[in-house]
Amino acid sequence: MSTNTIYVFSGSGNCLDIAKNIAKKLGDTDIVLMRGAPEKTDATDSERVGFVFPCYAGGLPGGVEESFRAVKIAPGTYTFGVASCAAYPGVGLSVLDSIHKLDYWNVVTHQCSCIWLFPHDLMMPKMGAEKAQERSERLAALIGAEVLGGVRSAKAPKANAFNKVEASAWPTLSKKKAAKLRSTEACVACGQCVQLCPKGNIRIEDGRAVFGSDCIGCLACLQYCPQEAINMGGVTVKRERYHNPKVSAAELMQKIIHVE
Repeated sequence: MSTNTIYVFSGSGNCLDIAKNIAKKLGDTDIVLMRGAPEKTDATDSERVGFVFPCYAGGLPGGVEESFRAVKIAPGTYTFGVASCAAYPGVGLSVLDSIHKLDYWNVVTHQCSCIWLFPHDLMMPKMGAEKAQERSERLAALIGAEVLGGVRSAKAPKANAFNKVEASAWPTLSKKKAAKLRSTEACVACGQCVQLCPKGNIRIEDGRAVFGSDCIGCLACLQYCPQEAINMGGVTVKRERYHNPKVSAAELMQKIIHVE
């Protein structure tokens, strides 16, 4: 077993990149992807167990809370959580804290992946993708150093009432937006989106990607499409795609990534 285990959900690649940069500071770390059911849920032999995840409309991506609950952690293990968001962390950290009491938590803002709602550079503080990436790497390294040093947060993460309401509405909104997912004539039926989808919501039919209604809004299919052949309504046709420059689609498809 590895000394450290970090559980990650990532759609744009930002959270996976943050986890990788934290792991570089910790060494000997298994990064376990939560895009589906985690391959490894028993972390009782790890000295430190962390969770890195995004904020989706004030809440957690579909299935992530269930993944949190599936993880087994030994008493006395150092635990930490990091939320990545465009502006505000939402309820995710408080939900995680209610399941696995956190010794340490932090927030990293980065580029917005929900481009059907906002351009990707709409973040706080506002900056372009290159500067945001440099900032994310710097903050993740600092978080890694604090985790390695056993730093403990002075107070527990809190969630406000508005975020709770917003998060409760997200699954319904995701299904409505999923109905607008389409592939264009640029689609070459490469099948990458099929492999990326955490819900098995995409299939190739008559040489084109076809979408169902079971969508959690991670948008990995749209953001990573090599042909930019996927759209969610007309607004995404006009907006620049974004995914983390240090994370490939192939990495998102992995179950466990080990960092020495």
